[in-house]
Amino acid sequence: MSAAPVGTREISRHAVRAELARVAFNRFCLTGFNQVTFADLSEAAGVSRSTFLRYFGTKEDVVLFVFDPVGDVIADALDAGRANQDDWDRLRNALESAVTFLVRDVQELVTILGLIDETPALCARLREKQAEWRPGIVARLQETASSADGPAVIANVRVAAALECLWIVLGQWSASGGQEDLGTLLDAAFAAFSSPACRQSDAPS
Repeated sequence: MSAAPVGTREISRHAVRAELARVAFNRFCLTGFNQVTFADLSEAAGVSRSTFLRYFGTKEDVVLFVFDPVGDVIADALDAGRANQDDWDRLRNALESAVTFLVRDVQELVTILGLIDETPALCARLREKQAEWRPGIVARLQETASSADGPAVIANVRVAAALECLWIVLGQWSASGGQEDLGTLLDAAFAAFSSPACRQSDAPS
C-alpha cells in the first residue's frame, strides 16, 4: 500500500509542532508538568499563547507528540508482514517496528516515559491514544486471510493484548534506564500468552 502524498503545508506544520514539543518538554523537565502553564510554554517558545494552542490543545498532547505516529507505524508494519505468519507473530514483528521508531534517542525516551509514569493525566491520555490506534490496527490485521475468517472480537483482543505488551515492555525498559534489550523483553511478553512450557523457557532470569 503506497502512502498518500504529504503536502508542504503539513510538513511545515509537523516541523513546527516538533519544535514546540521539544521546547515544552525541556520546560516540563525543568519545572514539572503540573506547574507549567501554556503561558509559560508560549514564552519559552517565543510565540503567542494562541499560536501555541493552535498546534496543541492540551499539555498532555505536547508531551505525547512523539507517540502520535505509532498506530500508523504498527499498521504499516503489518502490511509488510508475511502472509504465512499467524496474527500473533505479525503483531510481534510490527511492535519491533514501533520500538525502532520510538527509540531514536534512548535517554530522551527514558525521560519521557518517566514523566508519563509519574503523571496520571499523561498516563490517561496515552491510554486514550492506544484506544484510538486499535481500530486501524485491527482493520489492517483483518485484511489477511488468517484473520478475515474469524470473529472480529479475536482480532480486537489480539491487538489490545499486543499494545498492552508494548507499554509494559517500555515501562520495564525505562525503569532499567534503557539498559535492557527491548527485543528480549518483547519476546518474553509475547511468550506469556503461549503454553506454560514456553513461558518458563522464555522468561528472563
